[in-house]
Amino acid sequence: MTGTDDSIESLTREQAEAELARLAAEIARHDHAYHVLAAPLIDDAGYDALVRRNAAIEARFPDLVRADSPARRVGGRPAEGFGKVVHRIPMLSLDNAFSEEDVAEFSLKVRRFLGLGAEAALAFVAEPKIDGLSINLRYEERRLVQAATRGDGGEGEDVTANLLTLPAAMLPRVLPDDAPDSIEIRGEVYMAKADFLDLNRRQAEAGDKPFANPRNAAAGSLRQLDPAVTAGRRLSLFVYAVGDSSGALAASHWDLLARFKAWGFPVNPLSARAGSVAELLAFYHTLGEHRAELPYDIDGVVYKIDAIDLQQRLGMVSRSPRWAIAHKFPAEQATTRVERIEIQVGRTGALTPVAILTPVNVGGVVVTRATLHNEDEIARKDVRVGDSVIVQRAGDVIPQVVEVVAEPGAERAPAFAFPEVCPACGAHAERPEGEVIRRCVGGLTCPAQAKERLRHFASRLAFDIEGLGDRNVEFLWDRELVRTPADIFRLEAREAASLTRLENCDGWGKRSVEKLFAAIRDRATIGLERFIYALGIRQIGEATARRLARHYGTLAAWREAMDRVAAGEAEARADLEAIEDIGPSVAEDLAAFFAEAHNSEAIDQLLAAMAALGGGVGPARVVEAADSPLAGRSVVFTGTLTAMTRPEAKARAEAMGAKVVGRVSRKTDFVVVGADAGSKATAARDLGLAVLTEAEWLALCGAAPAAPPAPVAPALDA
Repeated sequence: MTGTDDSIESLTREQAEAELARLAAEIARHDHAYHVLAAPLIDDAGYDALVRRNAAIEARFPDLVRADSPARRVGGRPAEGFGKVVHRIPMLSLDNAFSEEDVAEFSLKVRRFLGLGAEAALAFVAEPKIDGLSINLRYEERRLVQAATRGDGGEGEDVTANLLTLPAAMLPRVLPDDAPDSIEIRGEVYMAKADFLDLNRRQAEAGDKPFANPRNAAAGSLRQLDPAVTAGRRLSLFVYAVGDSSGALAASHWDLLARFKAWGFPVNPLSARAGSVAELLAFYHTLGEHRAELPYDIDGVVYKIDAIDLQQRLGMVSRSPRWAIAHKFPAEQATTRVERIEIQVGRTGALTPVAILTPVNVGGVVVTRATLHNEDEIARKDVRVGDSVIVQRAGDVIPQVVEVVAEPGAERAPAFAFPEVCPACGAHAERPEGEVIRRCVGGLTCPAQAKERLRHFASRLAFDIEGLGDRNVEFLWDRELVRTPADIFRLEAREAASLTRLENCDGWGKRSVEKLFAAIRDRATIGLERFIYALGIRQIGEATARRLARHYGTLAAWREAMDRVAAGEAEARADLEAIEDIGPSVAEDLAAFFAEAHNSEAIDQLLAAMAALGGGVGPARVVEAADSPLAGRSVVFTGTLTAMTRPEAKARAEAMGAKVVGRVSRKTDFVVVGADAGSKATAARDLGLAVLTEAEWLALCGAAPAAPPAPVAPALDA
């Protein structure tokens, strides 16, 4: 860069004027690459050096300050981030089907849940699965007031200003009089193939990096901090669902789509009705054959139960609705070569073999690593260094090795010898009887496990700390700046007292450090379910963390109960195991975690560090009907129910805010007794608990015995 290293004091007036012009253009180019393309051309330290030089020249020649000076450019670097939006009704993800058998099983599960026989009619709607970003559009008094991304399903980002760049013919600003006063309409924002190609052409002409695929382009465009950039890119929209609504809309999903279309929303014209699994599969295969001809990318077909009342009865499980499933197209595959095999150590000590590959493009993504799963799998597939292999992205996400490509006559390397010691710490790696995973027993002394726990702690579904990804966790660990979760929240205070400033380290700069500290401060307050998940306790995934949070309510109550479980208290252990889907194995892992004094000490230190930033752990987030007669109550079902199946009864109770447990105790609020009830009914009466007949239960939850579904014509609609 001409003049960058020259002494500012030696610049003439003419040289200073030329240098300021050059710096203004240079900094603007880097701003565009950083904020618009999310592909910075230089590191933060280099960028900061340009800004400091510009400021120093302006200080010496104040009359030469330009109208487009980086110091005066308000719109050039908009405020970081978007406002957070808590969804009134969670935006759920979908379970996936990868085979025809999976689709048939989906239909069977629906029938079992609803108690429908094989001959009972069941209507579906099939919709192309758009490869874009989920969006929630909220209307109040029929006027568009907010657009939010899906985020983690419970909380997204406010992108209203950017969505308003879509034309009114695609995104109505006002709904007609027959719409509810308050309603959330959900859909997918995407970029058409033609618009994607045009955007990449303009990127190339400007000397900027092209986008890898339309979905990445749509994501980058929607999440611009400057709406003017979004306006310069053509985004499109399809709607297909409703979230919260103050009024009923339709009796069927098919009629709901027609309602959306009448209001002026774009609805995918290829959506169709079906009356059987065979018709769903016929639609899937036809659409797959013509997939390449469509003007937008799709990665499968979504099947939905058509009747809205059946959708409501089916409800959700974990983070997915029971009434819908995504049938994905076959994963794209490619052939490449194994350069070496490494062992990756996870946060629970699991040793996972990973194939390091010659880079290959799979479905628009360059793949360099692929999982080999475990010791038995690598032996079964007989994957060796130097082999030619077929790789695919499972579910279009996780790269995996499918099989070895035979090369007759080629000399192969020796079979891979799975290590019996941890490659990170040298501790013994044992494989318990009956398990396929070999684990390092090094525990907290194993640096690989400690790093993985930190990565997990900061990950999207845990504390979601932006800027604390794999590379930065590795950097902070290696320099002993962060070794525990508590250290993350102490980092800014330590930085202020340190002689070695983080912003002066390679790969860092003032901007990135400020962004990281702001993200840490922002996440010092967190909900209980995320906090439990972030601790990385073995077998405690997202769904289990949510059940624990909901059952115990507050951090104090959960810790007190877990301490009692760890101490061997029978009543506390029984209460824990009574929680739906938590059995002896999960309870044992929780007991083991809290039996270790250093784990409780680590939690105390973490809470103190969060409190120092004005944060803490909030109570469990309850999104269900909090004003229902079952909200917060503990319910046990026993005996045979006749009006609805046991799974449906449990789902109905949970949707009304109840905690469904498997055992009767003094803490149980209601015991619903069906036909042939046994010991649980007796125990309930002995304890003097509220015992409800099935009829009383139905009255309490406002349910009526289900009517048989109306027949549906089997032919697909155009």
